[in-house]
Amino acid sequence: MIDSHSPPIRLLDALARLQGRLRGAFAPAQEGSGLAEMEHTVLAAVTGARMPPTVPQIGRSLGHPRQVIQRAANALRDKALIAFVDNPEHKRANLLVATPAGTALQTEANRKAEAISEQIMRHCDAARLARVIDEIEAIRAELDAAARGTLP
Repeated sequence: MIDSHSPPIRLLDALARLQGRLRGAFAPAQEGSGLAEMEHTVLAAVTGARMPPTVPQIGRSLGHPRQVIQRAANALRDKALIAFVDNPEHKRANLLVATPAGTALQTEANRKAEAISEQIMRHCDAARLARVIDEIEAIRAELDAAARGTLP
């Protein structure tokens, strides 16, 4: 653990350790797909979006540089798992849409992830987990507002 009593640093350390543990637990959901981890991340972002996202939108949402997301999106396009379509609101930022093959791959990964989640929930209190998620999302919203300069 990082030798600090600062709550943001302790939170960062705790989240990094938890993320590592969860990535390991959920790794079997992605096995056999032939995709790199970031490609899975981008495919999930595309298939899970309410409206087709752009590369910069995914990057901002996930906290990754646009270039990292662009490389993964290009790889997914080359594998015929997503397509780039014209964006009527921006000439250079294409919209990303999943192809039927991309949707099928993500659906299978989600099915596997749900089975893993059920196993994990045997060891976690659902109400406590829901409270923690709510708190983390509230902290993220506060940090987002601070970054935009919209805090009172």
